[in-house]
Amino acid sequence: MKTWETIGAPRGVVVLVHGMGEHHGRYEWLIEKFNSDGYHVVTGDLPGFGRTRGKRGHIDRFSEYTETIYEWFKAAASYELPVVLFGHSMGGLAVIRAVTEKYMNVAAIVLSSPCFALYEPPKRPLALMGKMMHRVTPSFTVNSGLSVNVLTRDENVRRAFLKDELRVSAVSIRWFRELERAMRMSFEDVRFVPDVPFLLMQAGEDYVVDRRAAHGFFNHLYIRDRSFKEFPDLYHELFNEPEREEVYHFMQSFLASRLNTVEAKWVAASEKT
Repeated sequence: MKTWETIGAPRGVVVLVHGMGEHHGRYEWLIEKFNSDGYHVVTGDLPGFGRTRGKRGHIDRFSEYTETIYEWFKAAASYELPVVLFGHSMGGLAVIRAVTEKYMNVAAIVLSSPCFALYEPPKRPLALMGKMMHRVTPSFTVNSGLSVNVLTRDENVRRAFLKDELRVSAVSIRWFRELERAMRMSFEDVRFVPDVPFLLMQAGEDYVVDRRAAHGFFNHLYIRDRSFKEFPDLYHELFNEPEREEVYHFMQSFLASRLNTVEAKWVAASEKT
């Protein structure tokens, strides 16, 4: 876990959760943007990815992710500022599982191309084999099949990702079974997502996750203040696309309006006491 603190008076803390096969180091640009706008950032690498210990691309339970996020949240909450949970792709799914399994007093939730279903699920024979093998050889790994060409249109980002020594291109049978279970449970437990400002941003040209699932999940939310924004021509990694400034501006406008309201309520409450 690492923390990047803003210079000057902070307005909130962002807990940033990365996606599958990557690590928090790929979010340097976004972290700097958050810092420049007055947010501390708490993040790190999820189990099995980045510089974490243990077998790469493997977990025994998806709860390993939710427990990790909970630890990051507690570090963020120690600042006694509004906390925003941000999750990209599988990290977005992990954020949803975390807030439905743990009590976290967050000010807002932001998801970027969340993984509620895959664009290309495994073929039936492979899926059946996985069901049998995950009990016998759960740590057996297979290539994720994820091509860098479907992540972003930015050639510089593509080249950097291919050279990234921390990139994980293989995942275990157990990892995939746990992902499937988490995706299914996200819909089953949607009513438990806390009623806080909620923003879901989805890539319109997404060949990693099924954008229809994002629409479906959003439409089932029991939340009063929720916003959905689809960026028609952008690929999966919204914050690595050439239009990332536009994406960030939209997100920042959403957060600024909501957190200003939260701060006003906190000030009013403190004056009463």
